[in-house]
Amino acid sequence: MPFVGGCGTCPECYSGNHQVCDSQFQPGFTHWGSFAEYVGIHYADVNLVALPETLDFATAASLGCRFVTSFRAVVDQGNTAPGQWVAVHGCGGVGLSAVMIANAIGANVVAIDISEEALKLARQLGATVTVNAAKVTNVVEAVVEITRGGAHVSLDALGHPMTCFNSISNLRKRGKHVQVGLMLAENSTPAIPMSKVIANELEILGSHGMQAHRYDAMLAMIESGKLAPEKLIGKCITLEQSIDALMNMDKFAGAGVTVVTEF
Repeated sequence: MPFVGGCGTCPECYSGNHQVCDSQFQPGFTHWGSFAEYVGIHYADVNLVALPETLDFATAASLGCRFVTSFRAVVDQGNTAPGQWVAVHGCGGVGLSAVMIANAIGANVVAIDISEEALKLARQLGATVTVNAAKVTNVVEAVVEITRGGAHVSLDALGHPMTCFNSISNLRKRGKHVQVGLMLAENSTPAIPMSKVIANELEILGSHGMQAHRYDAMLAMIESGKLAPEKLIGKCITLEQSIDALMNMDKFAGAGVTVVTEF
């Protein structure tokens, strides 16, 4: 199921936009759920998605918020087309998913991160070029030079004022910035180069999960082999081990997605 559930009866749900439902709920946030073997789901008939027989449970669980949110960000919100340049700022689970998806639909991807391990994985997943933000003098200039004018679509997959600013700044004229990484607390009001947004007619878009009825498009690409989310799984752990994993997420150790498979 999507990490954002819809009620199915509000105006947003009736328009097909369950991801911004007026009465949305998120298991593990609004009520008990997610890190458990069994979870109670509200409005299950609207939100549950049947899995293909070929998709194992660990891979299905890894789709979670990361992969499906990236799919909507790249395909639906960014409206990315083959041959375009896509910049992905941050190569965690969300960013690596975006790299794979953008590559699968024929885009050229520039992946940006501060970890060489993450950038190596990004290249394996289809990134055309990688940029180590800890080693270059100016990320924006590097991306503009690589793409010969700027990215057509750029994603902040981390959720930080710096990556958000860089993502908007490295766009070519009439480009699209998609904010995928959550921006919370002191990061919730980042600086935006609004003069460039106006002069270059840039678009700033949010991406908040994906509706259950859109999963078919993504699952079809997985079944056909165009997308291989299982390659994003770094390791599988127990529920007990998840405590340390969650407490140390801010250390950005390792690459890929960690999935709880034993309870």
